[in-house]
Amino acid sequence: MTDLLNLPWHEAREHASPRELVNASLAASRNDPLNAFLNINDNAPPGHPIAIKDNIVTTDLPTTCASRILANFVSPFDATAVTRLRAAGASIIGKTNLDEFAMGSSTEHSAFGPTRNPWDPSRVAGGSSGGSAAAVAARMVPAALGSETGGSVRQPAAFCGVVGLKPTYGRVSRWGLVAFASGLDQIGIVTKTVRECAELLGTIAGADAMDSTSSPHPVDDYAADLDAGVRGLRFGVVREAVEKLEGEVRANFEEALVVLRGGGAVIEDVSVPTIGYAIAIYYIVANAEASANLARFDGVRYGHRSKESPTLSDLYFHSRGEGFGAEVKRRIMLGTFALSSGYYDAYYGRAQSVRARMRHDFGEAFRSFDYLVTPTTPEPAFPIGAKTSDPLSMYLSDVFTAPANLVGIPALAVPSGFSKEGLPLSLQIMGPHFSERALFRAGGFFERETGWWRRRPTLTY
Repeated sequence: MTDLLNLPWHEAREHASPRELVNASLAASRNDPLNAFLNINDNAPPGHPIAIKDNIVTTDLPTTCASRILANFVSPFDATAVTRLRAAGASIIGKTNLDEFAMGSSTEHSAFGPTRNPWDPSRVAGGSSGGSAAAVAARMVPAALGSETGGSVRQPAAFCGVVGLKPTYGRVSRWGLVAFASGLDQIGIVTKTVRECAELLGTIAGADAMDSTSSPHPVDDYAADLDAGVRGLRFGVVREAVEKLEGEVRANFEEALVVLRGGGAVIEDVSVPTIGYAIAIYYIVANAEASANLARFDGVRYGHRSKESPTLSDLYFHSRGEGFGAEVKRRIMLGTFALSSGYYDAYYGRAQSVRARMRHDFGEAFRSFDYLVTPTTPEPAFPIGAKTSDPLSMYLSDVFTAPANLVGIPALAVPSGFSKEGLPLSLQIMGPHFSERALFRAGGFFERETGWWRRRPTLTY
């Protein structure tokens, strides 16, 4: 069964029936040794098996957001992305673990326990889409949906050695994605290979009347240029992002550039002066929007309702206090402070101003380059528990990924090798708005030349 799931999606479909594919995924997922899944769909119909991050609503499985405040919530409707997957013949195998309400970089902030890295179960799988990345890397499912606010698909994909895509903001409908920071959130994709990722994007992309932020930009044939190569294409190495990088990650990044040069790509340094402010901007903007979005979880309409609530204000206080975990409370408080009277202009207003400048700087860079490249993460997967007492250190895990969310551009994480300890490393390729087809072209070339996707972790199911 695992050999069947190790094949690229299009090859597996040639070797097995939809029922056999689903049965293979169900068998692997039920014996999940990584805590990648929160719920399994034992009644999954025949189809192309896929997992869904548990902050994307489905009618046939609970949507918990890995939080006790939504522990038993079942949505009355499917997310648009899920509806489109089902219409294309996909079968939802289960819902995957995440940091509570997608707030985290390690999937340790789940109310239902951490997801473990399939390459070394003593290490994190990344976050917040750690369950999706681990499930694909461990060959439990061929593909999974995740969500991105500051790198929550690409970072765990990098830690787990798989492909991760953050599409252009508005490329995929957010209808049915439980909101964290609405100006940043985006549904993304995790797969073994670039081709699988391109095919899935073609299925879920496109305008949606239910989401006013979705774009009417035409849906492309995203897999059309996978074999076109990179000769003559221009890749900009973001100087400010990599100038202090050292050790294994720096060496691996330089090796990745050699591969691109070998294909005829032009590699030059480029300056994006504001990129160094990305983490500071992100954690002001994201937390401010989160404090507003999470106000709806009040113990009145749905979710956990405290029994210790003699008054309405007690109901709010106790329901949220009992239902939310420590990291979610921390971010709500930080966001509320940034939006409070006397501080709005100094924090949120200034962050949005610098964010606008960052958009300009990226636009200028893309006037000269087809792509911008960095490592996906500043280090390989770290041990479970290593950063839980140091939130700032945890936040810095998103230093290379957060800029693409702030600017709204697409970005692709592709496996680029392994550390001395056998942990995956990853190359990040960014492109201008709606350049996903071009990203898949570059990622497809790199994947073909290196073949890192063929290596898989050894797990006993």
